[in-house]
Amino acid sequence: MTTTPSARDKAAQDAAALVSYLRTVPSDAVITDLIDLGEHLERAIRAFHMEAIRFRAFTMSRLIKQHHETLPADVSVRMDAILQDLEAAGFQTRSVTA
Repeated sequence: MTTTPSARDKAAQDAAALVSYLRTVPSDAVITDLIDLGEHLERAIRAFHMEAIRFRAFTMSRLIKQHHETLPADVSVRMDAILQDLEAAGFQTRSVTA
């Protein structure tokens, strides 16, 4: 029997998946920063630490928007999915948009 993960669990899983994906693309300073922030974001989601979630999500969103030309196209799509999962879990991420 499988259970459907909660929106919060899905957000944490999506953050972990984004980090795993970023580890497979050619690394540069932005990718390294996004990996670090993504790891922190996943831990913050699992710990339900609202301020850490907002800070990491905002910083990741800002970096992705600033460097969207050099990042794989699906990075922003994956980040949007994380933000949607966080919204569904009750986190207010609308102020996160960079």
